[in-house]
Amino acid sequence: MTQPSPADQLRTAAEKLRDYTEDLPGYLQGMAEPVAQWLDSWVRPDLDENAPWPDARHALAVARAITGDTT
Repeated sequence: MTQPSPADQLRTAAEKLRDYTEDLPGYLQGMAEPVAQWLDSWVRPDLDENAPWPDARHALAVARAITGDTT
């Protein structure tokens, strides 16, 4: 099975946040859309594991935590 690209991981996490916003505790519901937008802002074809931008690496780590990806 092929490992999803970083862009795919970010998109998947943003979609998951949007899909499950209502299931989140009330205090987190208001954060779901801004976090999803932040993840979407890092979707780009040239993004890889060793991105030179710390925020991009943080976005990937958050996306992986949301999706349960351990890679």
